[in-house]
Amino acid sequence: MTRFARTKHAVLGIVLALCCQAAWAGIYQHGTVVRMRMVDCLPVHHSFMVAMSGSGPTMPMGDVCPEYTLVSDKVVFVIVGKSSNQIIPLADVVDFRLNKSELAMRIDDARHESRFSIKEMILRTDWDRVQKHIADQLANPAKPEDASVALRTR
Repeated sequence: MTRFARTKHAVLGIVLALCCQAAWAGIYQHGTVVRMRMVDCLPVHHSFMVAMSGSGPTMPMGDVCPEYTLVSDKVVFVIVGKSSNQIIPLADVVDFRLNKSELAMRIDDARHESRFSIKEMILRTDWDRVQKHIADQLANPAKPEDASVALRTR
């Protein structure tokens, strides 16, 4: 094999390796964790369908799991951990991907993924609109109508 052919194969190998690495890294989306609270754990089987249908068991299972609000570019997810030790720092940018009916998350370049059940999903534009409405209501609380009527009659 000539020197040119070996160089050509080496360059081609490097380009392929970089493309494969970029493609593998491209399956992850980025999001920010903005809220956390402890809730009852979702049932193990078909948790996404149970949560979305609202017809699941109403009895608490006794164990509490963390529930996070994860904001991405286009969708906001409310996800629930499968155990109480799945802790994610708030305001942390995480890499995640959808895997079957779960959300797989890689935190701080960890080697393994943590899996979360998806409880709710909403478009980011709708979520932003709701958040703005809540902020407006808190900034300008509505006055009771009875008080304004009483002032007019005096």
